Amino acid sequence: MRKVLAAIHFKNILLLIIAFIAFIVITSVLIVGVGNNKYINKDTNKSTVIKSGDNKSVIKYESMPKITKVKVFITKENSIKEVNLEDYVTGVVASEMPVGFGVEAIKAQAVAARTYALAHVAQLGGAGCSKYAKEADLCDTVHCQVYMTKEERLKIWGRVKGEMYWNKIENAVKATVGEVLTYNDNLVMEPYYFSTSSGRTENSEDVFSAMVPYLRSVESPGEEKLKNTKSSKTFNYKELSQIINNNYNNARVSSANIKNQITVIDRTEAGSVKNIKVGRITMTEGKFRTMLSLKSSNFKIKFNSSSVEVDCSGYGHDVGMSQYGADAMAKKGESYVDILTHYYQGTKISK
Repeated sequence: MRKVLAAIHFKNILLLIIAFIAFIVITSVLIVGVGNNKYINKDTNKSTVIKSGDNKSVIKYESMPKITKVKVFITKENSIKEVNLEDYVTGVVASEMPVGFGVEAIKAQAVAARTYALAHVAQLGGAGCSKYAKEADLCDTVHCQVYMTKEERLKIWGRVKGEMYWNKIENAVKATVGEVLTYNDNLVMEPYYFSTSSGRTENSEDVFSAMVPYLRSVESPGEEKLKNTKSSKTFNYKELSQIINNNYNNARVSSANIKNQITVIDRTEAGSVKNIKVGRITMTEGKFRTMLSLKSSNFKIKFNSSSVEVDCSGYGHDVGMSQYGADAMAKKGESYVDILTHYYQGTKISK
């Protein structure tokens, strides 16, 4: 009987201990607030990755571990490959920037491409590639950065010239090895770049809604005379009204009165369209641009007797570094550091 009572007594004590531990754990969770990740520090290989409430990462550069490889989703193979970081940067620069550009412009592209890659590395807290494979840091398409291997580029360039072109780019990448853009001692997370401006870049919030302190509107001289800064598309009244109504049936645009149904509401500091009234609806420049496959949001609409002409200046989203602007600066004797700190305001090169 005593043995039974002792066993019951021991069991009760054990249950009390378990209940006490559970109380301590629950209380700690409530105090710390696991459900709110705004102030949680995640130590990933000594990297201080601070996740904010909107799930954007801040990567402290000084405590960032050295990354030598990135996981790239290769679309044509439908598989993920680990690629040496510097080889990846070389393949991106060879695919994203014309090889005839000045060496300093190519160096600037290399630093921007390397920064973009590291900002997406999951090991550092980056978002990775959200389109093709969550296990990949990046993909090889315009969704992230276009990436091609040396062999793929040589097939396009030709073997003889290709070797010379590849060496030029490879040497530029080696000259900047390990260098990235930082802002306030953090890795730059959005080192955006695009083809051609209309003479001035855009503030980030005018295009992507979020204000990014280093993505400010700056002058981009030297591009005015370039052939690819201007483009134009022409539609007859019936054609344009059908395109609009097929995409937005509540716009209710009529070909007979289309001249009075399309009005630009406001423009950005750089001159691009922000919002435009189309029939009964108001849309952003992005939707209008996508609908008509325009090269730029900096456009003017001209109504002729039976057609509508849309004239664009620039090519791309106009945020961050203009590649042709970078080349113009390089040809004026500016260094890649000058180029990068001009287009990414307040940043510095870190290694």
